[in-house]
Amino acid sequence: MAGFGVLQSRSNRSTADYFLAHRSLPWVVAMFSIVATETSVLTFISVPGLAYRGSWFFLQLALGYIIGRVIVSFYLLPQYYQQGVTSIYEVLGMRFGRGVQKTASLVFLVTRVLADGVRFLATAVIIQVITGWSLSASVLIIGTVTLIYTLTGGIKTVVWLDSFQFILYLAGAVISILFIVSHSPTTLPQMFSKLADTGKTSIFIFNWDIFTDPWSFFSALIGGILLSLGSHGVDYMMVQRALGCRNLRAAQKAMVGSGFFVFLQFALFLTVGSLMYIYFQGVELTKDREFSTFIAQSLPVGLRGILLAGVLSAAMSTLSSSINSLASSTVSDWFTQKVSVKTARLFSFMWAGILIGIALFFNEGDNAIIVVGLKIASFTYGGLIGLFILSKTRRKFKSFSLNMGLISSLASVFLLQIAGIAWTLYIGVAVLINLAVTYLTDFVVSGAAGDRKI
Repeated sequence: MAGFGVLQSRSNRSTADYFLAHRSLPWVVAMFSIVATETSVLTFISVPGLAYRGSWFFLQLALGYIIGRVIVSFYLLPQYYQQGVTSIYEVLGMRFGRGVQKTASLVFLVTRVLADGVRFLATAVIIQVITGWSLSASVLIIGTVTLIYTLTGGIKTVVWLDSFQFILYLAGAVISILFIVSHSPTTLPQMFSKLADTGKTSIFIFNWDIFTDPWSFFSALIGGILLSLGSHGVDYMMVQRALGCRNLRAAQKAMVGSGFFVFLQFALFLTVGSLMYIYFQGVELTKDREFSTFIAQSLPVGLRGILLAGVLSAAMSTLSSSINSLASSTVSDWFTQKVSVKTARLFSFMWAGILIGIALFFNEGDNAIIVVGLKIASFTYGGLIGLFILSKTRRKFKSFSLNMGLISSLASVFLLQIAGIAWTLYIGVAVLINLAVTYLTDFVVSGAAGDRKI
């Protein structure tokens, strides 16, 4: 992978090549890259564990993902392609000015660094269990290899390797299922029948605890829609892949298709966790270590190596995408003049160092790691979604009003957490707060100035 990145470096003659692959990506490759980037190693260590300890309730969130991506494809992507932007926050700059563009970019940069710091930690956790390396050594080894091909090859290398990595770690899940079935005295249908009888394959949780239970059906579905709208509509790391496609139609196919592939992938890894429950006869295992324990203790040499390669691929796909998108947003949103590929690579190197540093010092805490990662994104996506909704209105908002709305939406999430509201509702409430505060503030400020512009 590192060698492939070095070979591809010759094709990067401008920042357009380095950050958008000269808008020449096939939509299938872009779709696989989106899936590989968002699921990463968190899918490996946390999703099978959710099924091992509980059921398939996580698929409720995945249903919302599909709906959210359809909305992104027909509500936001046309605007990005019409404006011909490199960074999606340039749209806000054209509408509200450079100050708002930089603010939105800053929110993205902070969110991406913190969220991917968690993903990097998840990488170290599973590598530590399988190899016996320390957490710090795991982070440094993965970070160094990923940095080489990301720094030299740019987004084209990242996306193509993402596609290969996606197939590789998906094969790891299939291998695990086949291994368990071949080493079980019962057939696969019999195992599913046993799981169904004990409720281990149930998906829907219907109750009226919508505001306090994040896995209540309507709470999870709405949360999935808003999370997908945020992650794939206003988070530049995911949108960057769609912008690299040849045209809007191709970008829409990549975006919507990724939603269905993510659902199937989650179903596959939940199946792994459920079958592991039968394989280990329901023995209690350390949380978020269930699948890595299975790999380390049950798989023979050879298969264990393939699964380890899948784990490494899942880790590198997210890290490489994060490094490139962080550098792209920095160059596009914070510099008024075009920069060289050399400068773009310097920013890639800087962000890689920051991500590695955060991964080394992040505290794992007592929550499932995948939930921690989703919660971090929930704090900021509401504010960003609100800004893009406002950009489609005709009112000429003042920068002060927009900033007040954004700050209020961020603060509201902290209050929601203190109040014990389900985290899947954070984004929706934050969007409403952002819109309400922005309109109210702008009305008051415009009224005080005697200047209401519609």
